[in-house]
Amino acid sequence: MIRFEWDEKKNRLNKAKHRIPFDLACEVFDDPFTRTIRDSVVAGEERWQTIGSVNGLMVVHTYRLRGGEDDIRIISARKANRRERKIYEEGTEFGC
Repeated sequence: MIRFEWDEKKNRLNKAKHRIPFDLACEVFDDPFTRTIRDSVVAGEERWQTIGSVNGLMVVHTYRLRGGEDDIRIISARKANRRERKIYEEGTEFGC
């Protein structure tokens, strides 16, 4: 079972800026058609981005794995842009 965590202050800031709360972003992992890429390495930690659909809303979120693939710390979440929606809808490679 996947476990999620986040900084609550960051969650409030993200919700104010992007209108996507982190608890909603967690639901992206219920979408069987998600697209995921390695985003960057910050302070020695890999960050990942995933595009997926949540309640009809296309969401992109950035996160890092903690202690294993089932422990995810959400860093940010936002609505997908046009290019990202196209990647998801066409099933093409994310990051190209």
